[in-house]
Amino acid sequence: MNRPKVLNALSTQTWKDLRMAFEAARDDAAVRGVILTGAGDKAFIAGADISELAHASAIEAEQSSRFGQAVLDLIENLGKPVVAAINGFALGGGCETAMACTLRIAAEHAKLGQPEVKLGLLPGGGGTQRLPRLVGKGRALQLILSAELISAQEAWRIGLVNEVVPAADLIGRAESILKTIASNAPIAVKLSLEAVNKGLDAGQSEGLALEAAYFGLCAGTEDKREGTSAFLEKRAPQFLGR
Repeated sequence: MNRPKVLNALSTQTWKDLRMAFEAARDDAAVRGVILTGAGDKAFIAGADISELAHASAIEAEQSSRFGQAVLDLIENLGKPVVAAINGFALGGGCETAMACTLRIAAEHAKLGQPEVKLGLLPGGGGTQRLPRLVGKGRALQLILSAELISAQEAWRIGLVNEVVPAADLIGRAESILKTIASNAPIAVKLSLEAVNKGLDAGQSEGLALEAAYFGLCAGTEDKREGTSAFLEKRAPQFLGR
């Protein structure tokens, strides 16, 4: 996100650029994962562009919310891991963008929150849905209704971020995680992501049926034959994504 002068705020054009970037990542077989971070050292994404939002009508605001939700759904369901490297403020739409990512790594000085009620609004980019799924209903409501910001350490304590690292180590740690994931079978990674995401929106019995179906799909791949053979032969597997 490269708008450091406005703390990488999400304008209409920025949402469109974000969608194009992730569509390109989705469609490029050479891309095995994505790191999303903010330019500068102050903000990951400080939220929506308030200068636009202040003049939006009710209909325009709903349309904007639906567009942003669709972009974040694309990120969440990319089929490839996306690591949010939270290098500063992740507020409002910024926190919602981070929550749509597969994993969240925060710098020690990062601050997160959903302060929309201070503007007479509520989270419109999935915050009312993803936040309780990540941290539980009570904690989510406390963050949303109080509009309070929390530290990276508190975000880690409640499960909002996966890790907290020194700012200098942030991108290196994100790269390390992606390299570890990329060493595994691509189809198995993709279907694992899909099973978790779809299973959370279904009952447990439906989720288990989906898991079994995907387990069967993986069992029919060349990567499964390579992975099991490599294990038995005590060598590193060479996965081809087939």
